[in-house]
Amino acid sequence: MRFSILYLLSAILLLVAACSGGQETTAPATGDDAFLEDVQRLTFAWFWETTPEETGLVPDRWPTEAFSSIAAIGFGLTGYLVGVERGYVTREQARERVLTTLDFLWNAPQNDGPSEVTGYKGFFYHFLKYEDGYRYRTNELSTIDTALLMAGVLSAMEYFDGDHADEQRIRKLADDLYRRVEWDWYQVHSSLITMGWGPERGFGKAEYQGYNEAMLLYVLALGSPTHPIGSEAWEQYT
Repeated sequence: MRFSILYLLSAILLLVAACSGGQETTAPATGDDAFLEDVQRLTFAWFWETTPEETGLVPDRWPTEAFSSIAAIGFGLTGYLVGVERGYVTREQARERVLTTLDFLWNAPQNDGPSEVTGYKGFFYHFLKYEDGYRYRTNELSTIDTALLMAGVLSAMEYFDGDHADEQRIRKLADDLYRRVEWDWYQVHSSLITMGWGPERGFGKAEYQGYNEAMLLYVLALGSPTHPIGSEAWEQYT
């Protein structure tokens, strides 16, 4: 499982943007500040402008429109929130995009079939076809990429905390998506979480262990209100 440098760079830049507080400045930025602002704005624009409004399926790469990545969708969901704080889009625009994305993810088919399916047991395939959201070729049902997706889903749930009907719907869908993931199903060879599964070959042998991006995966799995893993998993992971 390759963690795209584009996603990593985008995540870092969006985090920097979020940490800036989203406050308006009284003077135009110059030098390094102006460069950073341009990079932040253009990074956000990549997520916002390349993602279909009808599905919320963020592309894995560009300009090749081959497939979407669920990790990219997770980063996009978080990025939309940053966009509101930075004034790139309105809360209403971001709310509509987030709701569309969560609706699509929740209603997409989940079963153990090899095709015309988006996920299984609450997990999602790493790559989805850009046009309909179905599994792209024979890629794996991915634990880490589902975790990155759920991080964005839960970020949206926390951000949209208002009484508006759409914000209530966002919170409900986000909570349902998180609760649907059967994290403990992936504890196959030990208490560690296995990396992937596919209907053609079953579970892979590789497990997540050692300090890496899977810390997020284990935290989400440990905290699940429906399908948690035991604390021994954390001990073995670290």
